[in-house]
Amino acid sequence: MIDRYTRPEMGALWTLRRRLDAWLEVEIAVCEAWNRLGVIDDENMALIREKADFDLERVLEIEERTRHDVIAFLSAVEEKVGPAARFIHLGCTSSDIVDTANALLLTRAGQIILEDFDALLDTLKRMAMRYKGRLCMGRTHGIHAEPTSFGLKMAGFYAEFSRHRARFADAVAGIRVGKISGAVGTYTLLTPELEKLACDLLGLEVDPVSTQIIQRDRYAHYFTSLAVAAGGVERLCVELRHLQRTEVLEVEEGFARGQKGSSAMPHKKNPISAENMTGLSRLIRSNSLAAMENMALWHERDISHSSVERVIMPDSTILMDYVLARLNSLLDNLRVIPENMERNLNASHGLYFSQRVLLALVEEAGMPRQEAYEKVQELAMHSWESKTSFPELVMQDPFVSGKLSRERLRALFDPASCLAHEDSIYTRVFSA
Repeated sequence: MIDRYTRPEMGALWTLRRRLDAWLEVEIAVCEAWNRLGVIDDENMALIREKADFDLERVLEIEERTRHDVIAFLSAVEEKVGPAARFIHLGCTSSDIVDTANALLLTRAGQIILEDFDALLDTLKRMAMRYKGRLCMGRTHGIHAEPTSFGLKMAGFYAEFSRHRARFADAVAGIRVGKISGAVGTYTLLTPELEKLACDLLGLEVDPVSTQIIQRDRYAHYFTSLAVAAGGVERLCVELRHLQRTEVLEVEEGFARGQKGSSAMPHKKNPISAENMTGLSRLIRSNSLAAMENMALWHERDISHSSVERVIMPDSTILMDYVLARLNSLLDNLRVIPENMERNLNASHGLYFSQRVLLALVEEAGMPRQEAYEKVQELAMHSWESKTSFPELVMQDPFVSGKLSRERLRALFDPASCLAHEDSIYTRVFSA
């Protein structure tokens, strides 16, 4: 199922081979910088460009002995390159390579996720436009409140996911930094000029100040941005799950021919996609906590963050790619049921007009608010208990009809008036 929605390039990005390819990319960029500074001659640089490579199985074999992944990697590369390999890793510490390569990988993963956001936003906008003006019941505490439109629901999610995208784009920019500054960030055997040259070649900014590592607040920003977005995914999925309940049934997930909902009950059509994404969103959020815990390391660096990142970097980015793509597919195939929206609007006997009657009595008839509230509440409770139309009870009540004309009351009971400012909201959301 993951393969159905996750882009192949996202999964491929986090293979061990691609991870070490990124290390090699950084090592070669550093060599290119040394070459431009005259430390590596053109002949040796040409050999490095031509021969720099590694056999993955050989790296793993060497690591069994050395218990150090970067040393194993460098040893395998040296076997391919020969004597010119003496210039590879010149002056560098392992984290110069690993952290700078992480920046490449996280930036590339980020670009995929930003494209996922864009696709989802396109779908949400299309739904908002399609269902503009489609009245449905708005609910607070799960109880009928006042009408809204299904288009406004989707416009709200569009605005939210626009914010999620902006936050994550900022986090991607923040992670797009490299460091080639040595064992404690002081350039003992390196120079800021070399670092700038290498980072420019890689398309990265230079971290203004680093220790042995790039500080993990940048990583925390990246993964917490994903976590906040995952909260948005869950919020939308919970809304869809509630709207699919049998008693509501205003929307329904697409159900393919041959699909089964339950091993025991053949009638079942469950909101499985929304439920799956609700659970996966929790995983993404829990990974962000690990990213924040990684911020506090000993002095210039310890290794407690490394094992965590080997899990959360691929897991969170792959999961976010998956849930955004699956959510987009869910929405694109969502069955929206307007007749049930109409049915549900009528299910509470027009009680949602109560505030309009209250305000008319206060503002137009001059009644004290609490007196008007008690009168309208009395009529509303009678409507609910007797299952009688609230507008009819109001129209027939001599006290209210003595305060407001029948023509005015009829105008109060127009459900379309609830969307009088829908255009203004759309303008704010979609003209930005």
